[in-house]
Amino acid sequence: MKKIIGIGIAVVVISAIACVGLKLNSDAGYYYTQIDNSMSEQITSDGGVIDFNGGMSYSYTLPAYNEKGEKKDIKFGTEKELREGAFICLTVKPVQGVVDWKEVQYDELPQAVQSNYTAS
Repeated sequence: MKKIIGIGIAVVVISAIACVGLKLNSDAGYYYTQIDNSMSEQITSDGGVIDFNGGMSYSYTLPAYNEKGEKKDIKFGTEKELREGAFICLTVKPVQGVVDWKEVQYDELPQAVQSNYTAS
């Protein structure tokens, strides 16, 4: 009987952890920034077998704004140096950080974000 109760409790705990993990990973937010290559660093490989950089060659730390215009410094990696002055939309997940990015035009930026930049 104690074994069945223990298994039941374990199942409930594991299910709760899985639900929280799925919830955190599904709540993606979007941040917008403008590329400033002076704020990038080239990532050098240490020559080891394990690639801790995930294949990324450049690391950026840039001020970014969400749809409400709230500012946050966001760090992300890229395989190549990005186009100077380009606007990008970052998909950010709570635990994973930046999981995707795409270049956007100035007029695609939310109004609250546009107020922080000038059109090129």
